[in-house]
Amino acid sequence: MEEQELRVRKIRDGTVIDHIPDGRALVVLSILGITGEEEEVVSIAMHVPSTKLGKKDIVKIENRFLKPEEVNKIALIAETATINIIREYRVVEKWKVKPPARFRNLIKCPNARCITNFGREPVEPAFEVIGLSPVKVRCSYCGIIVSGRDLLELVRQ
Repeated sequence: MEEQELRVRKIRDGTVIDHIPDGRALVVLSILGITGEEEEVVSIAMHVPSTKLGKKDIVKIENRFLKPEEVNKIALIAETATINIIREYRVVEKWKVKPPARFRNLIKCPNARCITNFGREPVEPAFEVIGLSPVKVRCSYCGIIVSGRDLLELVRQ
């Protein structure tokens, strides 16, 4: 039996998110608001062999370029990811994601008693990154620390 390889075609213009930790491509799609109803062609490869990660996921989105807040959210749950900007079938920009040292309004504080969760006060959730690999963040108001699966769920919302 002849071995065949399934290949995903190159994109003309758009974004390729590579080196996503194994099994997190669907969370990346959620962050980007991609539901399958959009017109853009989206390619997803999951559990792809990787020399650096063992296994990785890849997301390709044609004719879409990411906003800074989307890249920041991806960096919170996929600290190994790289962003490739493609124009006319060529990589014109490539960079490794990096979580911002401090950020506002990317995630909601999971502490129900945090001041950011009371409608009476116009206070935006603010966090600082206190650890990498995995990313660990602390609420600037109540001090709760979030990482791992908890952070993954907050970014997904």
